Amino acid sequence: MAGLPTYDTDHPAEMDYPEHERTYEGFLAATKWGSIAVIAIVLGMLVGLLAGGGFIGGIGTFIALMVIAYFVA
Repeated sequence: MAGLPTYDTDHPAEMDYPEHERTYEGFLAATKWGSIAVIAIVLGMLVGLLAGGGFIGGIGTFIALMVIAYFVA
């Protein structure tokens, strides 16, 4: 069985703050655009399946919502 790891609590490692901030900004962007895409897909399905827009109407709604989100968000 391996021994317990040792940690130097008197001299902790320095953090790479620019990399930390870049990763956090990437996470926020992925979360924002993922949420926007899910909402656009659901609304496209709503128009295509329930509102009688058909396949082309659903795809058109999805594309239109993504373009609007690109300029607004």
